[in-house]
Amino acid sequence: MNAMNSILSKAKTEKNGLAGIALDSYGSTDDSVAFVHKDSLSENHPPSPGDLHAAEQGIYFRDGHRRIDFVLVFEEEDPGSKKSKKKKKKAVESGEVKEKSPEEKNDQYRKKFLNNLRKAGCEMEEEISSTGKKTITYIKVFASWDVLCYYAEELNFRAPLQAHPNPSENWSAKLLESLHIPNMMDQEVPNKPLDYYTCVFKKSKLDKFLGSENRDTFFSNTQRHRIVYEILATTPYGKRKRAEIGIDRLIDEGAFQAAYPLHDGSWKKPSHSLPAEQLNRRQVLYDYWARWGCWYKYQPLDHIREYFGEKIGIYFAWLGLYTANLIPAAGVGLLVFLYGVVTMGTNVPAREVCNSGGDFVMCPLCDENIGCAYWNLSDTCTQAKISYLFDNEGTVFFSVFMSLWAVTFLEYWKRKNASLAHHWDVMDFEEEEERPRPQFAAMAPSMEKNPVTGIKEPHFPDEDRFKRMMAGAVIIIFMMVMVLIFVLGVIMYRVLISIPLFQSVMFRAQASNIANMSGACVNLILIMASGIVYQKIAEKLTEWEMHRTQTEHEDSYTFKVFIFQFVNFYSSIFYIAFFKGRFVGYPGHYNRFFGLRNEACGQGGCLVELAQQLAVIMIGKQVINNAQEIIVPKIKNYLQRREVAKGMEKSTEPARWEEDYQLIENEGLFEEYLEMVIQFGFITIFVAAFPLAPLFALLNNWVEIRLDAHKFVCEVRRSVSERAQDIGVWFNILDALVQLAVISNAFIIAVTSEFLPRLLYKYEKNWNLDGYVNFTLAYSPPGSMSQECRYKEFRDRDGSFSLFYWRLLAIRLGFVILFEHVVFFISRLIDIMVPDIPESLEIKIKRERYLAKQALQDQEHIMEAMKEEKQAMVGGLAGVGEEDEGGDDDYAVTTQGRKAATTRMDAGNVYLSVPTADV
Repeated sequence: MNAMNSILSKAKTEKNGLAGIALDSYGSTDDSVAFVHKDSLSENHPPSPGDLHAAEQGIYFRDGHRRIDFVLVFEEEDPGSKKSKKKKKKAVESGEVKEKSPEEKNDQYRKKFLNNLRKAGCEMEEEISSTGKKTITYIKVFASWDVLCYYAEELNFRAPLQAHPNPSENWSAKLLESLHIPNMMDQEVPNKPLDYYTCVFKKSKLDKFLGSENRDTFFSNTQRHRIVYEILATTPYGKRKRAEIGIDRLIDEGAFQAAYPLHDGSWKKPSHSLPAEQLNRRQVLYDYWARWGCWYKYQPLDHIREYFGEKIGIYFAWLGLYTANLIPAAGVGLLVFLYGVVTMGTNVPAREVCNSGGDFVMCPLCDENIGCAYWNLSDTCTQAKISYLFDNEGTVFFSVFMSLWAVTFLEYWKRKNASLAHHWDVMDFEEEEERPRPQFAAMAPSMEKNPVTGIKEPHFPDEDRFKRMMAGAVIIIFMMVMVLIFVLGVIMYRVLISIPLFQSVMFRAQASNIANMSGACVNLILIMASGIVYQKIAEKLTEWEMHRTQTEHEDSYTFKVFIFQFVNFYSSIFYIAFFKGRFVGYPGHYNRFFGLRNEACGQGGCLVELAQQLAVIMIGKQVINNAQEIIVPKIKNYLQRREVAKGMEKSTEPARWEEDYQLIENEGLFEEYLEMVIQFGFITIFVAAFPLAPLFALLNNWVEIRLDAHKFVCEVRRSVSERAQDIGVWFNILDALVQLAVISNAFIIAVTSEFLPRLLYKYEKNWNLDGYVNFTLAYSPPGSMSQECRYKEFRDRDGSFSLFYWRLLAIRLGFVILFEHVVFFISRLIDIMVPDIPESLEIKIKRERYLAKQALQDQEHIMEAMKEEKQAMVGGLAGVGEEDEGGDDDYAVTTQGRKAATTRMDAGNVYLSVPTADV
């Protein structure tokens, strides 16, 4: 009975621990802000020299014992500054003194927010920095042990049971080792994180967890950041009905300027030599990953995950695998292009065009009455040679290769992702562990039981969400229609700009190229500008839809933006590939749009224009994005540092929290994923027209990894680590792009390329393609033009389609069907042959579940034996000998059961990472 009372008393103490923490003022000029746990000042825990050194570096509180978990920053104008005096004078003149100014409201919000943080158990310390014109206040936040334990259970953290060697495997390293080739990509990264077998954290089972004796290091920095951010995101500062809750809303309101966890010291190495093992984690990441000299090295994914969290770790794992897989694709594409260069001299149609002289007088590309002249086919000699580089026999092979390459890449990413999710303990994160978003919890109208966990949580009706999503879909469709209007505007621009160019003798030969290239540049500018506007709209729509979890919120936002960007980036390319030049008509019967003749393909054909458009948009976008990632952060950093450094003594070295405030805000991974997925679409959907696309993507990605790594380590504030088990809806988008790529490439080869017309001419007319150029040119109908001329179509003298055209149309349709079926069949075969989860990992997971089940069965056996022992002791009053004998037997059974359980748990405790094994 006493033991039961003790347990109940302990549970009550733990439950009320958050409300009963004693907080005293310490080291601050503001009692409402500085809060110190009395235990931290105990003489039993004096700060070590290492802690004091860290405190000097700004990572700890002034006592050198409590580590800074988060920093809140707000700025106030000095009362004596000119700007502040102007505002007061203006307020007095306008009679607005009675109403609270925005500054007063923000001050009220801050006080209430900080007071609620104190009630939640957070301890804080204040630092003030004056720049002359304004005062910057830094509030350092620390979460005590009781707070950490409470939220660790709430957030379903996993705690370590036993450490074991990190199972890092690399197929390329194994291959090079088996071939006895030195591996220049390998490197020994110091302080490699250990791998742990884990289970869900329970404070009542604390002594079972590894490292529980040291409270300062039991929870990792990233876990502490997540806990404190959860508190900051869910703490109200006003009325909950108005969603006046959370630090993010306060930053939007202007009450705070920033909230961020600290980096682990500087990324720069100290001036004196230091062993690699003594570098901080940020320095290790810079020296072995973010430096430009590491461009050919393996990425230290475990170090990235340890410092930034699983979400960023998975992004770099995906980007690394994607870049590595681009190497064979770029190599094959380059070979296809070089094949065109080498065999260009044997191209009979190009030779016929160049040697035709004045034999083929071509019809004007615009109306005669506005000054467009007749021209000779030989003027397009250069374009004919260039078109062969992108339109030769290797193009078909490369299209099939890239379709299969894309399927294989996705299959191997699924395997890699499964291994990482298991290795990083996030395999069931989305289904079992993810909590509602703080913003959702604040705005949800009701509470209902979660069907999975059985716990009551905030709820928003699905019917209401569906209505909001439908309303959002209308806005999305409207924005996509706007994009199509922009595309139409670019088409009109090309038609109008080409008229004066054709009229000019100087520019007539290059009129189509100039119009197409300038039109592509205008289109790129419209694409980039409209994308920025739409992303803001999509963000507001997604917030309005009230998605429960962060994963659902991000997936919805991602889908909206990608659908728009898909139309934005690809619509003009689809137009050139499949529609341009198809509805022109023929001499005397030209189709018109707004009084202008429909746009025809240039002298070199539509495929050359498609390659030009792809090159301008894809390469231009990469150049602009990389320039933005290099230049914009440096400009922002310079302006931020200059603003913060005003009024500071030059001899004074800024503290860690000040240095991090001078960095720019971390904007997350969305833009990085979007850039790569758009690029993936370019190299798969339209690769038949531009075989060099994978090569440019590879070169870009080598730069992109370095830029992103340097940005996260050196240029932006540290983000709150987030858990994730995969790349989310991006995988579904990639899979859809792969399916679309098969269809698109089939139609490009069948409709846009000259491959099938040449093949049919070889079969029916001449295998060497002699006379092919003359065969593809039709004569203008009599009386339709001022003189007889030729135009590129398979038509008779009267303008009707020839029999060759109809046979070619049938072959084109048959080719599309055959191409799709063959590629989809092989793709499906690859999907079946390559399992999503590696066999070794599948066996390991099954083994873990089996041993966890065995351990639980042994525990049940122990409980039954103890119950029998108790019954024997209570009922054994008839005789001492009988009692002793029965007791010995029961004890033997109990001991045996315990030994069996201990043996199995010792042999299999490493397998207790499955959710059912809650220690």
